[in-house]
Amino acid sequence: MPHLPHFITDLALILAVAGVTTLLFRKINQPVVLGYIIAGFLVGPHVSLIPTVIDGEAVRTWSEIGVIFLLFTLGLEFSFRKLAKAGGSVLVTAMVEVGIMFGLGYATGLWMGWNPMDSLFLGAILCISSTTIIVKAFDETGYRTKKFAALVLGVLIIQDLVAVLLMVLLSTVAVSNQFSGAELGIQILKLVFFLTLWFIAGIFFIPSVLKRAKPLLNDETLLVLSIALCLLMVLLAVKVGFSAALGAFIMGSILAETSQAERIEHLLRPVKNLFAAVFFVSVGMMIDPGTLREYAQPIFILTALVLSVMPLSTILGALVSGQSLRHAVQSGMTLSQIGEFSFIIASLGVTLGVTHDFLYPIAVAVSTITTFTTPFFMRKSTGLYERIERWLPESWVAGLNRYSTSSQQLAAYSAWKTLLRGYFINAAIHTIVSGAVILLVRGYVYPFMQQWTASDWAARLFSVLLTLTLAGPFVWALSIRRVRREAYSELWLNRKLNRGPLVAIEIGRILLAIFIVAWLFYLYYSLSFAFAFGIIVTAASLALFNKRLQQFYNRIENRFLENLHEKELLRKKKTNITPWDAHLASFDVAPESTFAGIALEDLQWREQYGVNIALVERGDLSIISPDRHEKLFPGDRLSIIGTDEQLGKVREIFESRTNASEPVHDDEIALVHHTVGNHSRLHGQTIRKSGLRELAQAIVVGLERNGQRMLNPESSTVLQHGDILWVVGARRRIVQFFRQDEN
Repeated sequence: MPHLPHFITDLALILAVAGVTTLLFRKINQPVVLGYIIAGFLVGPHVSLIPTVIDGEAVRTWSEIGVIFLLFTLGLEFSFRKLAKAGGSVLVTAMVEVGIMFGLGYATGLWMGWNPMDSLFLGAILCISSTTIIVKAFDETGYRTKKFAALVLGVLIIQDLVAVLLMVLLSTVAVSNQFSGAELGIQILKLVFFLTLWFIAGIFFIPSVLKRAKPLLNDETLLVLSIALCLLMVLLAVKVGFSAALGAFIMGSILAETSQAERIEHLLRPVKNLFAAVFFVSVGMMIDPGTLREYAQPIFILTALVLSVMPLSTILGALVSGQSLRHAVQSGMTLSQIGEFSFIIASLGVTLGVTHDFLYPIAVAVSTITTFTTPFFMRKSTGLYERIERWLPESWVAGLNRYSTSSQQLAAYSAWKTLLRGYFINAAIHTIVSGAVILLVRGYVYPFMQQWTASDWAARLFSVLLTLTLAGPFVWALSIRRVRREAYSELWLNRKLNRGPLVAIEIGRILLAIFIVAWLFYLYYSLSFAFAFGIIVTAASLALFNKRLQQFYNRIENRFLENLHEKELLRKKKTNITPWDAHLASFDVAPESTFAGIALEDLQWREQYGVNIALVERGDLSIISPDRHEKLFPGDRLSIIGTDEQLGKVREIFESRTNASEPVHDDEIALVHHTVGNHSRLHGQTIRKSGLRELAQAIVVGLERNGQRMLNPESSTVLQHGDILWVVGARRRIVQFFRQDEN
């Protein structure tokens, strides 16, 4: 009988046991991740009930590949666009929760007598919730259509990014074995530099390549190409001193912005599931019952910390960010566990050899316990909110509601804030790109030219000219390009006192451009020569080639923006920004749906459930604010607005054949609020005669008057001064309508 390598027999054992345990866990409605961990425990070296894995080193190698694919798929779900659209409330909630749990975890580790490094890793382990567990729980409970789910998913996006950053920073601290503020600062700047550079370069090149190769991309070639891009970014990240997981995550987030993102994610799911299963099995193999018994007290303390403080910190962050008490409590009870990133961070400490062996099984034990409690916490969140509301004084509840409403009705950024943010982004991006060009030419082109020409003088001259050619458009954009024209004009014209700071900002931009050019010359010539020629070359180039530089930069910018918005233009999405309980969710009409082919007026969903259909997407056709005669057809995607309870009832109509999809975000269809002013022509008009449906193609879904809220007000309602209207429809049309009303 031929001899099989130990790895093949080990893999057969792992998958067989994992298959049985996952079937069992699905039967009892528990996450399959726990089944993998139990399978790893059973085939590990600490249990002798069944055969044991022989080649543990090979399993660990596969588990590292599993981490890469796990982070790659998390990146595909992450998307920097989602992060940008997450909003301030999501960012505040996430950072409050992460800050409290990280600090408390570190302090708890020191209190239990652990060394600073173990305590530092413990803080990182306890501050990140489990995306896998929560998303699965949402699917099983049908909570995706509830408004608080959008907040939770946004917080998970921020936490994923924070986890990646923590892995980089912890690796730096582990290597130096000390808390050096200067070194950490350098690592953060290095991380920001490469993240920005990789994202810009990736968005500029990869979507263009995928677009040109689209006729050649069948499922097989797209899968191979995606994995190749992932592994190439992994190699690049390791080359510059970061972890392989960071490279995988970055490439996933870049591909998430392409039109092929969903297809790649679908193709990669079986590969990810296989390797992720091996990873979680390897996690279970490291569980030592003796260690768990020895550290039962820390496990109990940390589990209690996660189940109590993590929900409270999330509730606090949500309330501070302006969320209602209901949504804050629901979000806090959902974010009450640790998961896959905690395993990865714990394994990082073990791999680097800077943490004790007990930290890893403790993290797994705490995660396992809190994962079992997650569905229970989610189901009990509404009841807990009702008890809290009854327990709190009425004045407190009313105050929280007023704060929530006022926080989300704040005006847009001031002109100064808008302008400064625009200038900062402009300066950061173009400084990083210009610096990258200078370093690449200096590090690769210049040495090559020295060997090829055998003349250092010629090599230096060629390298400088090439750098100026490649970096010229970005130096122009840094120093000359107009940023936030409307905000700049408003500040310049409104107050003369603003002109001094504005001129100073412009001078600062030019000086920064001169410094970059001077740095270029300094790398090849003397310091005095560098600054003299930096000023001369910058001034001459901007004067002589201003138009050409602008044209070249515009072509680059247009290509970048076209690639960045390609996915958004191909598939319209819906938004979720209202501070009321009413929000948008999307549903698909299945071919076997009983209501297919029926007109909206016959369905009477508004009358029965209190919901409104804001958008019908039918192939490339988008029907905004459909009238009552519009019929629904198989394949239609509906954007429906309603409260949690209303959407829950509607979901039951679709659930028998199709599941509600996750609330998504877009700039086209939106909920917009408008206050009827003293000089508004809407005053005294009924909603029916206001012209909103005819002129703006919009629906009035809410009205607030003297603190009283009316959802779906009657069309005969007469509008008054001070009324706050909530309208759903095309944002541009609505804004234009209300702007004309104000004038």
